[in-house]
Amino acid sequence: MTRVVIATRRSRLALWQAEHVKARLEALGHSVELLPMTTRGDELLQASLAEAGGKGLFIKELEAALADGRADLAVHSMKDMPADLPAGFALAAITERDDPRDAFVSGRYAAFAELPAGAIVGTSSLRRQAQLLERYPALEVRPLRGNVDTRLAKLDRGEYAAIVLAHAGLKRLGLAARTRSLLSIDESLPAPGQAALGIECLAARADVQALVAPLADRTSSDCVRAERAVNRALGGDCTIPLGAYAELHDTKLRLRALVASPDGRRIVRSEATGDAADPEKLGRQVAEELRAQGAGRILAALSK
Repeated sequence: MTRVVIATRRSRLALWQAEHVKARLEALGHSVELLPMTTRGDELLQASLAEAGGKGLFIKELEAALADGRADLAVHSMKDMPADLPAGFALAAITERDDPRDAFVSGRYAAFAELPAGAIVGTSSLRRQAQLLERYPALEVRPLRGNVDTRLAKLDRGEYAAIVLAHAGLKRLGLAARTRSLLSIDESLPAPGQAALGIECLAARADVQALVAPLADRTSSDCVRAERAVNRALGGDCTIPLGAYAELHDTKLRLRALVASPDGRRIVRSEATGDAADPEKLGRQVAEELRAQGAGRILAALSK
Protein backbone atom coordinates (compact mmCIF):
# COMPACT_ATOMS: atom_id res chain seq x y z
CA MET A 1 0.00 0.00 0.00
CA THR A 2 1.32 3.45 -0.91
CA ARG A 3 -0.88 5.32 1.57
CA VAL A 4 -2.60 4.23 4.79
CA VAL A 5 -5.43 6.22 6.41
CA ILE A 6 -6.19 5.74 10.12
CA ALA A 7 -9.62 6.71 11.46
CA THR A 8 -9.50 8.04 15.02
CA ARG A 9 -11.54 9.99 17.53
CA ARG A 10 -10.50 13.61 18.03
CA SER A 11 -9.79 13.43 21.77
CA ARG A 12 -6.19 14.06 22.80
CA LEU A 13 -5.79 10.50 24.07
CA ALA A 14 -7.30 8.94 20.95
CA LEU A 15 -5.02 11.06 18.78
CA TRP A 16 -1.99 9.96 20.82
CA GLN A 17 -2.98 6.35 20.27
CA ALA A 18 -3.44 6.86 16.53
CA GLU A 19 -0.15 8.75 16.29
CA HIS A 20 1.56 5.86 18.11
CA VAL A 21 0.30 3.37 15.52
CA LYS A 22 1.11 5.82 12.72
CA ALA A 23 4.71 6.13 13.90
CA ARG A 24 5.13 2.36 14.08
CA LEU A 25 3.76 1.89 10.57
CA GLU A 26 5.94 4.69 9.22
CA ALA A 27 8.95 2.97 10.78
CA LEU A 28 8.04 -0.04 8.63
CA GLY A 29 8.15 2.18 5.53
CA HIS A 30 4.48 3.03 5.04
CA SER A 31 3.00 6.46 4.30
CA VAL A 32 0.30 7.18 6.89
CA GLU A 33 -2.22 9.94 7.56
CA LEU A 34 -4.93 10.38 10.18
CA LEU A 35 -8.66 10.95 9.72
CA PRO A 36 -9.85 12.52 13.01
CA MET A 37 -13.59 12.15 13.67
CA THR A 38 -16.16 13.06 16.30
CA THR A 39 -18.25 10.11 17.49
CA ARG A 40 -21.68 9.95 19.06
CA GLY A 41 -20.08 8.90 22.33
CA ASP A 42 -18.03 12.10 22.37
CA GLU A 43 -21.17 14.21 21.91
CA LEU A 44 -23.40 12.57 24.55
CA LEU A 45 -21.68 13.85 27.66
CA GLN A 46 -24.70 14.41 29.89
CA ALA A 47 -25.85 10.78 30.07
CA SER A 48 -24.00 7.80 31.48
CA LEU A 49 -22.58 5.37 28.96
CA ALA A 50 -25.05 2.73 30.08
CA GLU A 51 -27.95 5.11 29.43
CA ALA A 52 -26.54 6.43 26.16
CA GLY A 53 -26.04 3.04 24.55
CA GLY A 54 -22.64 1.75 25.63
CA LYS A 55 -19.04 2.19 24.63
CA GLY A 56 -19.82 1.08 21.08
CA LEU A 57 -20.92 4.68 20.55
CA PHE A 58 -17.23 5.56 20.34
CA ILE A 59 -16.53 3.38 17.29
CA LYS A 60 -19.59 3.43 15.00
CA GLU A 61 -18.50 6.48 13.02
CA LEU A 62 -15.00 5.07 12.64
CA GLU A 63 -16.45 1.82 11.29
CA ALA A 64 -18.54 3.82 8.83
CA ALA A 65 -15.32 5.40 7.53
CA LEU A 66 -13.82 1.92 7.07
CA ALA A 67 -16.93 0.67 5.29
CA ASP A 68 -17.09 3.52 2.76
CA GLY A 69 -13.36 3.55 2.05
CA ARG A 70 -12.41 6.84 3.69
CA ALA A 71 -10.06 4.95 6.04
CA ASP A 72 -8.12 1.70 5.92
CA LEU A 73 -7.97 1.00 9.63
CA ALA A 74 -9.15 2.40 12.97
CA VAL A 75 -7.36 2.51 16.30
CA HIS A 76 -9.32 1.96 19.50
CA SER A 77 -8.77 1.47 23.20
CA MET A 78 -9.51 -2.24 23.57
CA LYS A 79 -11.63 -1.58 26.64
CA ASP A 80 -13.96 0.49 24.45
CA MET A 81 -14.52 -2.25 21.88
CA PRO A 82 -17.69 -4.37 22.04
CA ALA A 83 -17.11 -8.08 22.65
CA ASP A 84 -18.46 -8.86 19.18
CA LEU A 85 -17.67 -6.71 16.16
CA PRO A 86 -20.32 -6.09 13.49
CA ALA A 87 -20.36 -8.46 10.53
CA GLY A 88 -17.72 -7.55 7.98
CA PHE A 89 -15.22 -6.11 10.47
CA ALA A 90 -12.12 -7.71 11.98
CA LEU A 91 -9.78 -7.07 14.87
CA ALA A 92 -6.52 -7.15 12.93
CA ALA A 93 -4.07 -6.65 15.80
CA ILE A 94 -3.81 -6.04 19.54
CA THR A 95 -0.70 -4.09 20.50
CA GLU A 96 1.52 -4.59 23.52
CA ARG A 97 -0.37 -3.65 26.64
CA ASP A 98 0.69 -0.81 28.93
CA ASP A 99 0.10 -0.72 32.72
CA PRO A 100 -3.54 -1.88 33.13
CA ARG A 101 -4.09 -0.54 36.65
CA ASP A 102 -6.52 2.17 37.68
CA ALA A 103 -5.20 5.40 39.18
CA PHE A 104 -6.38 7.36 42.21
CA VAL A 105 -6.22 11.05 41.31
CA SER A 106 -6.75 13.83 43.83
CA GLY A 107 -5.37 17.22 44.72
CA ARG A 108 -5.82 16.85 48.48
CA TYR A 109 -5.65 13.14 49.26
CA ALA A 110 -3.04 10.46 48.55
CA ALA A 111 -5.29 7.38 48.65
CA PHE A 112 -8.87 6.24 49.13
CA ALA A 113 -8.22 5.41 52.78
CA GLU A 114 -7.67 9.14 53.47
CA LEU A 115 -11.05 10.26 52.09
CA PRO A 116 -13.61 11.28 54.73
CA ALA A 117 -17.08 9.76 54.80
CA GLY A 118 -19.32 11.37 52.20
CA ALA A 119 -16.44 12.47 49.99
CA ILE A 120 -17.43 12.65 46.33
CA VAL A 121 -15.53 10.41 43.93
CA GLY A 122 -15.96 10.62 40.16
CA THR A 123 -15.87 7.75 37.69
CA SER A 124 -17.64 6.88 34.45
CA SER A 125 -17.30 3.15 35.11
CA LEU A 126 -19.82 0.98 36.95
CA ARG A 127 -17.00 -1.56 37.35
CA ARG A 128 -14.84 0.94 39.23
CA GLN A 129 -17.82 2.24 41.18
CA ALA A 130 -18.82 -1.22 42.41
CA GLN A 131 -15.33 -2.19 43.55
CA LEU A 132 -14.84 1.18 45.22
CA LEU A 133 -18.13 1.03 47.14
CA GLU A 134 -17.44 -2.54 48.23
CA ARG A 135 -14.35 -1.32 50.10
CA TYR A 136 -15.48 2.20 51.00
CA PRO A 137 -19.30 2.23 51.28
CA ALA A 138 -19.32 5.61 53.06
CA LEU A 139 -18.07 7.42 49.95
CA GLU A 140 -20.40 9.03 47.40
CA VAL A 141 -19.73 8.09 43.77
CA ARG A 142 -20.97 10.40 41.01
CA PRO A 143 -20.78 10.05 37.21
CA LEU A 144 -17.79 11.64 35.47
CA ARG A 145 -17.85 11.96 31.67
CA GLY A 146 -15.62 13.72 29.18
CA ASN A 147 -12.06 13.26 27.96
CA VAL A 148 -9.12 13.01 30.35
CA ASP A 149 -8.43 16.76 30.38
CA THR A 150 -12.10 17.55 31.02
CA ARG A 151 -12.24 15.11 33.92
CA LEU A 152 -9.09 16.52 35.48
CA ALA A 153 -10.48 20.06 35.12
CA LYS A 154 -13.65 19.05 37.00
CA LEU A 155 -11.49 17.61 39.78
CA ASP A 156 -9.38 20.76 39.92
CA ARG A 157 -12.52 22.92 40.17
CA GLY A 158 -13.46 21.06 43.33
CA GLU A 159 -16.43 19.14 41.94
CA TYR A 160 -14.90 15.91 43.24
CA ALA A 161 -12.59 15.00 46.12
CA ALA A 162 -10.98 12.38 43.90
CA ILE A 163 -11.46 10.66 40.57
CA VAL A 164 -10.42 7.29 39.15
CA LEU A 165 -8.81 7.05 35.70
CA ALA A 166 -6.85 4.48 33.76
CA HIS A 167 -3.18 5.04 34.59
CA ALA A 168 -2.15 4.15 31.03
CA GLY A 169 -4.15 7.07 29.64
CA LEU A 170 -2.48 9.51 32.02
CA LYS A 171 0.96 8.17 31.08
CA ARG A 172 0.27 8.48 27.37
CA LEU A 173 -0.68 12.13 27.79
CA GLY A 174 2.36 12.96 29.91
CA LEU A 175 0.17 13.27 33.00
CA ALA A 176 1.47 10.35 35.05
CA ALA A 177 2.37 12.78 37.85
CA ARG A 178 -1.38 13.32 38.43
CA THR A 179 -1.62 9.74 39.73
CA ARG A 180 -1.41 9.97 43.52
CA SER A 181 -1.52 6.19 43.97
CA LEU A 182 -2.08 3.11 41.85
CA LEU A 183 -4.84 0.67 42.71
CA SER A 184 -3.64 -2.92 42.75
CA ILE A 185 -5.27 -5.47 40.48
CA ASP A 186 -6.98 -6.93 43.56
CA GLU A 187 -8.31 -3.51 44.61
CA SER A 188 -9.68 -2.62 41.17
CA LEU A 189 -9.83 -5.42 38.63
CA PRO A 190 -9.41 -3.74 35.21
CA ALA A 191 -11.87 -3.73 32.33
CA PRO A 192 -11.30 -6.37 29.64
CA GLY A 193 -8.54 -5.11 27.37
CA GLN A 194 -7.64 -2.10 29.51
CA ALA A 195 -4.36 -0.42 28.43
CA ALA A 196 -4.13 -2.32 25.13
CA LEU A 197 -4.82 -0.82 21.71
CA GLY A 198 -6.84 -2.58 19.03
CA ILE A 199 -6.53 -2.10 15.29
CA GLU A 200 -9.75 -2.70 13.36
CA CYS A 201 -10.30 -3.05 9.61
CA LEU A 202 -12.72 -4.63 7.17
CA ALA A 203 -12.63 -8.42 7.32
CA ALA A 204 -12.12 -8.50 3.55
CA ARG A 205 -8.99 -6.32 3.72
CA ALA A 206 -6.31 -9.01 3.88
CA ASP A 207 -3.81 -6.38 2.74
CA VAL A 208 -4.46 -4.25 5.83
CA GLN A 209 -4.34 -7.25 8.15
CA ALA A 210 -0.94 -8.22 6.74
CA LEU A 211 0.28 -4.63 7.02
CA VAL A 212 -0.50 -4.31 10.75
CA ALA A 213 0.51 -7.87 11.71
CA PRO A 214 4.00 -6.75 12.85
CA LEU A 215 2.35 -4.47 15.44
CA ALA A 216 0.54 -7.35 17.18
CA ASP A 217 1.81 -8.58 20.54
CA ARG A 218 1.13 -12.27 21.15
CA THR A 219 1.09 -12.18 24.95
CA SER A 220 -1.19 -9.14 25.14
CA SER A 221 -3.44 -10.62 22.48
CA ASP A 222 -3.85 -13.93 24.33
CA CYS A 223 -4.60 -12.15 27.61
CA VAL A 224 -7.09 -9.70 26.09
CA ARG A 225 -8.86 -12.46 24.13
CA ALA A 226 -9.40 -14.39 27.36
CA GLU A 227 -10.77 -11.28 29.09
CA ARG A 228 -13.09 -10.44 26.22
CA ALA A 229 -14.36 -14.01 26.13
CA VAL A 230 -15.67 -13.57 29.69
CA ASN A 231 -17.60 -10.49 28.61
CA ARG A 232 -18.89 -12.20 25.46
CA ALA A 233 -20.12 -15.24 27.40
CA LEU A 234 -21.98 -12.97 29.83
CA GLY A 235 -23.79 -11.01 27.14
CA GLY A 236 -21.11 -8.84 25.56
CA ASP A 237 -22.27 -5.51 27.04
CA CYS A 238 -19.42 -3.03 27.53
CA THR A 239 -21.32 -1.16 30.25
CA ILE A 240 -21.92 -3.97 32.74
CA PRO A 241 -19.93 -3.89 36.01
CA LEU A 242 -17.46 -6.55 34.89
CA GLY A 243 -13.74 -6.76 35.44
CA ALA A 244 -11.40 -9.30 33.85
CA TYR A 245 -7.64 -9.54 33.84
CA ALA A 246 -5.35 -12.27 32.49
CA GLU A 247 -1.61 -12.80 32.97
CA LEU A 248 0.71 -15.19 31.15
CA HIS A 249 2.91 -17.52 33.20
CA ASP A 250 5.04 -19.71 30.93
CA THR A 251 2.43 -21.39 28.70
CA LYS A 252 -0.48 -20.85 31.09
CA LEU A 253 -2.91 -17.97 31.44
CA ARG A 254 -4.20 -16.95 34.86
CA LEU A 255 -7.57 -15.24 34.47
CA ARG A 256 -9.44 -13.35 37.19
CA ALA A 257 -12.91 -11.89 36.69
CA LEU A 258 -15.82 -10.41 38.60
CA VAL A 259 -19.38 -9.22 38.11
CA ALA A 260 -20.89 -6.73 40.55
CA SER A 261 -23.98 -4.75 41.35
CA PRO A 262 -23.27 -1.02 40.89
CA ASP A 263 -23.65 -0.37 44.63
CA GLY A 264 -20.92 -2.91 45.42
CA ARG A 265 -23.15 -4.95 47.71
CA ARG A 266 -23.10 -8.04 45.51
CA ILE A 267 -19.86 -9.12 43.86
CA VAL A 268 -19.05 -12.56 42.52
CA ARG A 269 -15.50 -13.50 41.61
CA SER A 270 -13.84 -16.34 39.77
CA GLU A 271 -10.30 -17.33 38.86
CA ALA A 272 -8.89 -20.11 36.69
CA THR A 273 -5.72 -21.12 34.89
CA GLY A 274 -5.71 -22.53 31.38
CA ASP A 275 -3.72 -23.14 28.22
CA ALA A 276 -2.62 -19.92 26.52
CA ALA A 277 -3.26 -21.64 23.19
CA ASP A 278 -7.03 -21.40 23.78
CA PRO A 279 -7.74 -18.16 25.68
CA GLU A 280 -11.41 -18.07 24.66
CA LYS A 281 -12.01 -21.45 26.31
CA LEU A 282 -10.55 -20.14 29.56
CA GLY A 283 -12.73 -17.05 29.35
CA ARG A 284 -15.86 -19.15 28.85
CA GLN A 285 -14.89 -21.35 31.79
CA VAL A 286 -14.52 -18.38 34.12
CA ALA A 287 -17.81 -16.90 32.87
CA GLU A 288 -19.60 -20.19 33.63
CA GLU A 289 -18.24 -20.13 37.17
CA LEU A 290 -19.41 -16.53 37.60
CA ARG A 291 -22.88 -17.57 36.45
CA ALA A 292 -22.85 -20.46 38.90
CA GLN A 293 -22.18 -17.96 41.68
CA GLY A 294 -25.07 -15.69 40.69
CA ALA A 295 -23.70 -13.36 38.02
CA GLY A 296 -26.80 -13.94 35.91
CA ARG A 297 -29.07 -12.62 38.65
CA ILE A 298 -26.92 -9.53 39.09
CA LEU A 299 -26.98 -8.81 35.36
CA ALA A 300 -30.73 -9.49 35.12
CA ALA A 301 -31.37 -6.94 37.87
CA LEU A 302 -29.40 -4.34 35.90
CA SER A 303 -31.66 -4.71 32.87
CA LYS A 304 -34.87 -4.05 34.78
